[in-house]
Amino acid sequence: MGAHSINKQILKLAAPSILANITVPLVGIVDLAIAGHLGDASSIGGIAIGSMLFDLLYWNMGFLRVGTGGITAQAYGRRDFNSALNTFSQGIATALCVALIILAIQWAYIEVAFSIIKCTPAVEHLARQYFFIRVWAAPATLSLMVFKGWFIGMQNTVLPMTVDICVNVVNIVASYIFAVYTPMGVRGVAVGTVVAQYTGLILSILLMTVNFKKYLHLISIRASIKWKYLKHFFTINGNLFIRSCCMLVIYIGFTAIAAKYGDTMLAVSSVMMKLLLLYSYFVDGFAYAGEALTGRYVGEKDKPSLVKVVKNLFLWCFAISIVSTVIYAFLGEPMFRLLTDDTTVLVASRPFLFWLLLMPVVSCIAFTWDGIYIGATAAKSLRNCMLWSAALFVVSYLLLEKTLGIQALYTAYFVHLLVRTIYLSAVSKQVIFNKI
Repeated sequence: MGAHSINKQILKLAAPSILANITVPLVGIVDLAIAGHLGDASSIGGIAIGSMLFDLLYWNMGFLRVGTGGITAQAYGRRDFNSALNTFSQGIATALCVALIILAIQWAYIEVAFSIIKCTPAVEHLARQYFFIRVWAAPATLSLMVFKGWFIGMQNTVLPMTVDICVNVVNIVASYIFAVYTPMGVRGVAVGTVVAQYTGLILSILLMTVNFKKYLHLISIRASIKWKYLKHFFTINGNLFIRSCCMLVIYIGFTAIAAKYGDTMLAVSSVMMKLLLLYSYFVDGFAYAGEALTGRYVGEKDKPSLVKVVKNLFLWCFAISIVSTVIYAFLGEPMFRLLTDDTTVLVASRPFLFWLLLMPVVSCIAFTWDGIYIGATAAKSLRNCMLWSAALFVVSYLLLEKTLGIQALYTAYFVHLLVRTIYLSAVSKQVIFNKI
């Protein structure tokens, strides 16, 4: 298979994901912008902490998308659609069970969370209001992870793009209407999210029914609960669950540590993280393509095509990282200004803007490898990588905090990206290419 053909496949899968991903940061940006213009730094902090509380819950469940996508892609490569539908059934059942648990423990969970997370009373009050509304979207949110992973595994990124764009547009419009045109204020942002998630779930069911109608008769609850299928599903997803917990240490730790430095620094760090992740949504489009194609070629046992896919994925992602760095160099401060008009926050952000120039090239390698490893269902290596990354994130911050202050937090984040890049590159030959 030639390079042109490989690139055509990559772009066919990556382009819809990129289009969908562009709307993802817009939701967070609009949420922060609404909060930033409704009130002061406390409003921004309230949504940041409230969102973080859901990251604590949902990021641990990231395996519902990741595991479903990798296993389904390999089943697609083998043309084993019974296995693909069994994986979907197992994922949905798991998602709904977890959602019920979240709803049952919501009050205990938030009390424990705020016994650990230290923030001002004003921020905590707003975050609690946000949480107790948005939590009712849990069944839809977790089910959407399964749908997205399954669609990608079936080599179709147009359907998750359609769902993501619908969810995010509804979220933006509904959040703005409820927050600005009703007395709810910050609570309206949470209501908008709930409405959007259930809209997306209904659309996902309709799209699956229409586009995969010929396979739906293969759904078998009895087959999906057989031990050999369950063991494979939960072995892979158990490792991915541990990986998600390690990611929580890093991403939730970033916000929680920033909160320790006061509302202004929390607001700066919240906006900085939005900007740092903005570029990654483009890279993730290619990571999703890598996930789908790696799983397919591993399933087909086509090593030459796999090698070509990996090579071309990195060429695309390096190009994106270079363009992103140039954009951050010239537009970093104006982009920050779009998210808040609080003068105190804007002035405080200036010593941190240089990080926008350092992150893209390093992180693009890590994020691209993630998609490839997921497609290969190399969950054990992903788990081990994140264990090291999380440990060194914590150690770096603790060692540097007295010297660098809050800059130690950004340094630790950079270190974790570097560890992921080095580890996954080092073991790729053994784990990915020798798997076939």
